[in-house]
Amino acid sequence: MQKVITFAVPCYNSADYMEHCINSLLTAAAQDVEILLIDDGSTKDDTPAICDRYAAEYPNMVRAIHQENGGHGEGVNQGIRHASGLYYKVVDSDDWLDADALSAVMEQLRAFAAEETPIDMLITNYVYEHVLEDTRKVMRYTNVFPRKRVFQWEDIGRFRPSQYLLMHSVIYRTNLLRECGLALPKHTFYVDNLFVYQPLPYVKSMYYMDVDLYRYYIGRADQSVNEHVMVQRVDQQILVTRQMLVSHNLKTLCKSQRKLGRYMTNYLAMMMTICSIFLLIDSSPVSLGKRTQLWEELRALDADLYHKLKYRSISMVSNIPGYQGRRATVTIYRMAQRIYKFN
Repeated sequence: MQKVITFAVPCYNSADYMEHCINSLLTAAAQDVEILLIDDGSTKDDTPAICDRYAAEYPNMVRAIHQENGGHGEGVNQGIRHASGLYYKVVDSDDWLDADALSAVMEQLRAFAAEETPIDMLITNYVYEHVLEDTRKVMRYTNVFPRKRVFQWEDIGRFRPSQYLLMHSVIYRTNLLRECGLALPKHTFYVDNLFVYQPLPYVKSMYYMDVDLYRYYIGRADQSVNEHVMVQRVDQQILVTRQMLVSHNLKTLCKSQRKLGRYMTNYLAMMMTICSIFLLIDSSPVSLGKRTQLWEELRALDADLYHKLKYRSISMVSNIPGYQGRRATVTIYRMAQRIYKFN
């Protein structure tokens, strides 16, 4: 039987919370669902044993894959290589899916699977679950995407500055990911940005469901999106941004698919802004030099895009000149963080 969907769960020393994630996926228990538990060389806890236990208990649904440590991106890559589902969804081991929303999504995916030409991407809402503050913020796309019909890029509305497609909100057709050559870098955080950026020009048909499927757990001190951690790992954010810079010719894309090109340009501006802000937070001469270098690389690659991003996009807030400008940039970022609770 063709699996309708593969859920890939990269796990690295995740024993304290991964069972909550896996159990949420098991609410969709059916012969046409596949769950890949990808142990990324865990050595500090019982993650490998937990993966094997679920695989033994649910042999028709769950497979355990053990790999040498390669980072989150290699876990996603491994899932794409092994997936037998028509569709592919990554669920981080510290997050989970809502049972009612999952039931609705599975019903819709089964309907698409029965069609001659299945859609390329299904989009749902996601929810920031802030553990320390016990708050929740739903990120939805009702202002951007049509509902209850298949649509294309020319049918979409405008994204707000706080709205982006994240790994949490997308379900791709598996073969589309293979056909577009997606390969995330090893030993690198923040590769989820590549995952939701590089394949987009290959997506020709979409469907949006206004359901709160993905629960994104934030607020733990050791998370990759924690501010202190992001400052320490800013070189990995830069690496991902550089790969995004060269993955597509946005000038050509804007001519052929105007609305998609506009969205991807704004996404790239957001990535340049994030890199700039965390280099400014560090504020060492080395970090400030890296910030200058990154922008100069963009100028050398595409001078028009450089000027557009630096002076006519969200990146303007990270390019206020002078010492007081740098302080203002960090202040604006922290105000936005308190409002939108994105880390």
